[in-house]
Amino acid sequence: MQYNPHMLALAAAISAAAAVAAAYESMAPTAQWYGLTFTALPHGSRQLALTYDDGPNDPHTLRLLEVLAKHNVHATFFLIGRYVQQHPEIVREIVHAGHIVGNHTFTHPLLIFKSEAEIRQQLTQCRDALQDAIGKPSNLFRPPFGGRRPAVLRLARELSLQPVMWNVTGYDWNAPPAAAIERKVAKQIHGGDVILLHDGGHKQMGADRSQTVIATDHLIPRYNEEGYEFVTIPQMMEKLAAN
Repeated sequence: MQYNPHMLALAAAISAAAAVAAAYESMAPTAQWYGLTFTALPHGSRQLALTYDDGPNDPHTLRLLEVLAKHNVHATFFLIGRYVQQHPEIVREIVHAGHIVGNHTFTHPLLIFKSEAEIRQQLTQCRDALQDAIGKPSNLFRPPFGGRRPAVLRLARELSLQPVMWNVTGYDWNAPPAAAIERKVAKQIHGGDVILLHDGGHKQMGADRSQTVIATDHLIPRYNEEGYEFVTIPQMMEKLAAN
């Protein structure tokens, strides 16, 4: 059988495009191809949600709690299970201050490359760590690096976890100056946004997040003055459901 070289080239191009699209959808925070996730409220809402990944982290999570308390703002923290086991007292401080905690897996792997058994183990081990620390699990889940495929979202929902992504990021994982974090956030704000920041680092405990703490201290009054209200992820979800 002879094949038309133009058709072969077209088929190869289509396959390549499909692979690129699949890769994008597995990592892009607002993509919904592999299943629905909560990313934000409709643009124009006067609510904003601060979310922090990769804690609890000594000492910067505690310093961040001081800043949030100063501004009377509640945030949502997506916690790594192994760090929860190391510092359950910080997790209890987070909850005692009125903030929300979520499941960010036990060791922070890229789940798109993990088997279903490994995904389930990551989620259940973090769930159990939170249960031990604060007496209850969380029903919120954020995949590390934002990476997910259909099995990740299916298993999360089987465990009664609501996947939560984001639509604004401060690009703070490499600890840039606070002013750079603030500029990145400011360029993306449209209202109704879920803002991704980091109070810890997935590689080791003790990551320097001092610049994120400073940026948070500046961002809150800036957007309060513009008429925005800072809320938790559950509060945003309730508003979306009510509408």
